[in-house]
Amino acid sequence: MAKTLNFNKSDLVFSISRKVGISESVAIECVDHLFAEIISNVALDENIEIRSFGIFSKKYIRPRRFINPKTQEVSYLGETSSLHFKPSQKLLS
Repeated sequence: MAKTLNFNKSDLVFSISRKVGISESVAIECVDHLFAEIISNVALDENIEIRSFGIFSKKYIRPRRFINPKTQEVSYLGETSSLHFKPSQKLLS
């Protein structure tokens, strides 16, 4: 079973700034730009594959019915989508 490591945006910025030798403010701009490009392309139904890292894709969530617990009113929510990330085997090991 693969060990799960937490790696957040600030860890990514710190790692990039140290390995590339740039300031953290420049690394923050690079990471923000990368995330914005990934989000905009996935929103246009394009899959983004980064070799040895993973695949970003759009995941569709089926339409569903829900009930307001206070008023007992039945409402319907149409199909929605969310960003999905599937890590590569190299990233997991």
